Amino acid sequence: MKSQSCVKIMKEWDIVAARQMGREIAKSLGFGTVDQARITTAISELARNIYLYAGEGEIYFEVLESLDHKGISIVAQDNGPGIKDISQVMEDGFSTSGGLGAGLPGVRRLMDEFDIESEVGKGTRIITAKWVR
Repeated sequence: MKSQSCVKIMKEWDIVAARQMGREIAKSLGFGTVDQARITTAISELARNIYLYAGEGEIYFEVLESLDHKGISIVAQDNGPGIKDISQVMEDGFSTSGGLGAGLPGVRRLMDEFDIESEVGKGTRIITAKWVR
């Protein structure tokens, strides 16, 4: 059984809605409080990036279940300007917004799986997953 939910990111308040939905799903799957915090932090980063750089997009949540484990998939998708140099944005300390630059490298560390696809002028899709331990 696969269930998918989506939060559209168009205004700053939508970041909070995405965090809340992600935390609820994570809690229902049996993630502990530390992993719930990791997941919501990753969602914050992904949703904030959509809001700041693309203007709007979506955060999709999918429950992952197999015979031996379960988890959550979080996909951030937008039709924004795209990322010219993915290797540069994946460097610790790199920031285009004057922030700490913990963004995408931080998301990669917080989650168990991380993949990024981006095309300049077309948008970005980031696919992450976290498994219940």
